[in-house]
Amino acid sequence: MKTAFTDHAKVEVPLICGPMYPCSNFELVAAVSKAGGLGVVQPVSLTFVHKQDFRQALRDIKAITDNPIGMNALIEKSSKRYHDKMVEWVDIALEEGVRFFITSLGNPKWVVDAVEPHGGIVYHDVTEKKWAQKGIDGGAHGLIAVNNRAGGHAGAKSKQQLLDELGSFNVPIVCAGGIGNEQQYAEAMEMGFAACQLGTRFIATKECTSSVPYKEAIVEADEDDIVLSERITGVPVSIINTDLIQSQGTKPGKFASWLLKHPKGKHWMRMIYTIRAAFKLRKSSMDETGKQEYWQAGKSVAGIDKIEPAGDIVERFKQALLKH
Repeated sequence: MKTAFTDHAKVEVPLICGPMYPCSNFELVAAVSKAGGLGVVQPVSLTFVHKQDFRQALRDIKAITDNPIGMNALIEKSSKRYHDKMVEWVDIALEEGVRFFITSLGNPKWVVDAVEPHGGIVYHDVTEKKWAQKGIDGGAHGLIAVNNRAGGHAGAKSKQQLLDELGSFNVPIVCAGGIGNEQQYAEAMEMGFAACQLGTRFIATKECTSSVPYKEAIVEADEDDIVLSERITGVPVSIINTDLIQSQGTKPGKFASWLLKHPKGKHWMRMIYTIRAAFKLRKSSMDETGKQEYWQAGKSVAGIDKIEPAGDIVERFKQALLKH
């Protein structure tokens, strides 16, 4: 069970409940960490979707478990206001005892500089070697290798391709994408990954507060039901191919496509898409009628066959790893 990741994160099981917008509520994060994995908070999800004060949410998790948790920092600097808020959230997390951080969409250096004096660790999300190099140059201590089976912003390469590409950096590498059951988990660990990060699997849990129709759609879906849509954030996002998605299409319109190819216009277009998607995803995740079929998920749906407690998943994966 002991890997470079468990040493860094101070957890028993090399398993991460990945940060998810809009699905990362504090009860889910706490349940995974309590069971021995690493639950990771997503600040925008906690504050915008679940309407919690960020510091209080961290304390609510502490009331359930003293085990370590992590925090996700989206570090793209296209919005100064957003960046300043993320700096504030990192500072609060450090004050509340968080020492493991996952960075996405930018240069992790400022996060590394902020957390290292406190003994903090930073792993950086990457989809290919050039982004990994930037992360390592920024001081990242490990890499989250997001493959072509992941939910959300999926990569273009397989887990084996990423492991081969990133191995030369000599840091712990986490497999993110395509892990829906314990057999897939054990196989990925045997390949040489230091841990696995799961998102979709943990949406279909008792503790996740997303809607029942969303969870049931994950259980019922197969990997062929997952498509990539560029209409959510301007870059490909894995989503369940519902009737709503089919009616909208997965490609941007002509004007949006032109802006997304423009050196300056692409940032504005992506921001517009992202803001719009933030509201749509929040609404759909809480819609118990099932009419808002706007559901992110990865190809790991093929290995998910029921809604169950998050702690049971962690324990089952732990036992599978011990037996493998």
